[in-house]
Amino acid sequence: MPPSETSLSARADADSPARAQPGNSATRDDLRNVAIIAHVDHGKTTLVDAMLTQAGAFGSHEAAADRVMDSMDLEREKGITILAKNTAVRWARNGAKDGSSTKINVVDTPGHADFGGEVERALTMVDGVLLLVDSSEGPLPQTRFVLRKALAANLPVVLVINKIDRPDARIDEVVHEVEDLFLDVDADEHQIDFPIVYTNAREGHATLDLAEPGTDLSPLFETLIDTIPAPTHDPEHPLQCWVTNLDASAYVGRLAMCRVMQGTIKKGQTVAWCQGDGTVTNAKITELYV
Repeated sequence: MPPSETSLSARADADSPARAQPGNSATRDDLRNVAIIAHVDHGKTTLVDAMLTQAGAFGSHEAAADRVMDSMDLEREKGITILAKNTAVRWARNGAKDGSSTKINVVDTPGHADFGGEVERALTMVDGVLLLVDSSEGPLPQTRFVLRKALAANLPVVLVINKIDRPDARIDEVVHEVEDLFLDVDADEHQIDFPIVYTNAREGHATLDLAEPGTDLSPLFETLIDTIPAPTHDPEHPLQCWVTNLDASAYVGRLAMCRVMQGTIKKGQTVAWCQGDGTVTNAKITELYV
């Protein structure tokens, strides 16, 4: 008996293929997938807000909202991120004369140890990470946890030293502490060679050289694009999607947050929905959000 068909809305990185795969793979040079990982309160969500603002995500008539990625009432009440969220920005590289831009899919992850599972799921969606560390507090227990997971997944790391405007900042010491942390978690020689960006996320400033104060986040965007590899996939391969989270909407019904690993996904397409217990159900993609 054929499986029954249900409707499903997919909030997917539909143009966000997986890491390098064998076969007839195609590279998406106009795309980057990155997660921001850190200990709680080191400034991840504030940095995402600044990235959205400077990339033009808000219209001239719109006010840039604080903690725009924290959509749950409890997240706004507590001031922390509980569930991993994804958004996307477009960045026109410096000197791009043809008007081309790079789409950067950004995943904001929880920093609290109680929500470590959200971080692990988020890392399957990306090709690299921004490791955010407070310039005063330095690396803390959750920093070690998220870094170990990122290195185990062979994800390249961009170190971001945040809150450099703090009066008690000890930037050089913190950089050395992070280097020691890499050694403690058995990073290999390639993983230890990571770029460093210094930021004041609240003001939206970044610099590669502390002697030259930044005026915007351009150094961060440029370093991210240079360091995080472009994803590759085989567009002719049968569709394979990795679902990392499920949600529901009163307007569109069931939602699946996923990453396209192989092939392509389209609105109206019928797919095989493989559930955790091994059963397979036909599902129709009624809406697609990318």
